[in-house]
Amino acid sequence: MMKIWGRDNSVNVEKVLWVCEELGLPFERVDAGGQFGIVDTPQYRAMNPNGLVPTVEVDGLVLWESNAIVRYLAAKHSAGDLWPNDLAVRVEADRWMDWGSTVFWPAFRPLFWNLVRTLPEQRNRTEIARSFDRSAEVLGYLDNHLADRRHIAGDRFTMGDIPMGCAVWRWLALPEDLLERPRPKYAALGRWFDTLSERPCYRKVVMRPLS
Repeated sequence: MMKIWGRDNSVNVEKVLWVCEELGLPFERVDAGGQFGIVDTPQYRAMNPNGLVPTVEVDGLVLWESNAIVRYLAAKHSAGDLWPNDLAVRVEADRWMDWGSTVFWPAFRPLFWNLVRTLPEQRNRTEIARSFDRSAEVLGYLDNHLADRRHIAGDRFTMGDIPMGCAVWRWLALPEDLLERPRPKYAALGRWFDTLSERPCYRKVVMRPLS
């Protein structure tokens, strides 16, 4: 059975859990990271030298980097569906998966961290404002991309929707009283989110209170 190390409120762990739920893959999850520790032990670092979550043991392999894990599971268990056979569709999914990690998340992380995981008296309002503005800007790129698509890689749900589906929930779930200003309205992104929210596995794994 697959073994997953990582706390279930980690955005990167959620990607893997969501794929497993969509595909009906059995797994055992071990709380690790954050308040649970484990990631700095020699045993864990021997598996994942970065000391981050998730780490997955499956098929005799030890895997880390959440997008790589999503790709592996999709290719092995859902070729032609979550893992598109059409190379042009697959590269579309691939690039937006990576964009979520390299563009959106660095922009959004200071906002999320300050408002969700930092005591109110320790929040950095300059960081919050800068991160809000940058996050809003780059989400506009995704909104434009989705204007003529139902999903990120086209008309069908694929692995490409998973990383940004996890991240966008965090953007949308931040209370506006903490933001102190309204989020921009993105019609296409909102429609895409509504489509994701119809998926029981998304609601189960991702759409939970922020922590």
